[in-house]
Amino acid sequence: MSTAFALGLGGASVALGFYTLWQIFSQARQGHETIYRDHPPILFKVFWIVVLAISGLSARFLNQYRAQKLRAQLQRAGLAYALTPKQFLAGQFVYAALGAFFFRWLGASFEFSILACTLWGLAAGFFYPMLWLREKIKQRQQKLLKALPFFLDVLTLGIEAGLNISGAIQKAAEKMHPGPLTQEMNALMRDVRAGRSRLDALREMSARLNMPAMTSLVSAMIQGELTGSSLGPILRAQSDQRRTERFQRAEKIAMEAPVKMLAPLIIFIFPCTFIVIGFPIMVKFFASGI
Repeated sequence: MSTAFALGLGGASVALGFYTLWQIFSQARQGHETIYRDHPPILFKVFWIVVLAISGLSARFLNQYRAQKLRAQLQRAGLAYALTPKQFLAGQFVYAALGAFFFRWLGASFEFSILACTLWGLAAGFFYPMLWLREKIKQRQQKLLKALPFFLDVLTLGIEAGLNISGAIQKAAEKMHPGPLTQEMNALMRDVRAGRSRLDALREMSARLNMPAMTSLVSAMIQGELTGSSLGPILRAQSDQRRTERFQRAEKIAMEAPVKMLAPLIIFIFPCTFIVIGFPIMVKFFASGI
């Protein structure tokens, strides 16, 4: 009788535990997934339920400065409507646990120090989402800079054709392929239609992107509007400058390519070449008794 009672009590405890976890996940999903948010990136979508479940706990480790910094980075990466700072930190905790488990398994398999491997796994898993976010920001900025000269050309044509700055930005955004620059310009026009002044919306976009090219462009546009000068020549000069900077970046990347190829060349190509050349010579030496 006591054994059956203990088994029944254990089964009830397990069932209650699963029910509690299900309630936590359900409340987390209802509290965070709303119709106006974008889908999370694949890095977080794989463990999205767990991220939502522990996002409330991760908020305790976020101070105001850290939350603002993470929010700015998510905005520059184009993920402001997909992830919140506490969700991103929760994702770091999830990957830290996964990294600790994986490195611990590697340490046990190869007879390394399990404690050291676990600590390395914690660090690697925790900082991996941050490295991914920085790479995401870099890729988005590169796409934005690549599309900026053509956008400025279309914007200049619109202004010189008689459109105001808002109408020219709208037309230029419609002519562009979907991308980061189009998203930012649409966000700019939404702010203007919501009642914010155009100058404030431009300053907000410049602060959100935090890029020298966009800061220079916004400063020139604001200065032109405040002084009442024609924006056509200003935008044309900005377009020429952005195109020149684009060619300079391409030349820099081309000049860096031989230096980046040097290490793989020394490590992989040269040894194989020496083996191919030296093997027949060594065979002849051994055959001749040397």
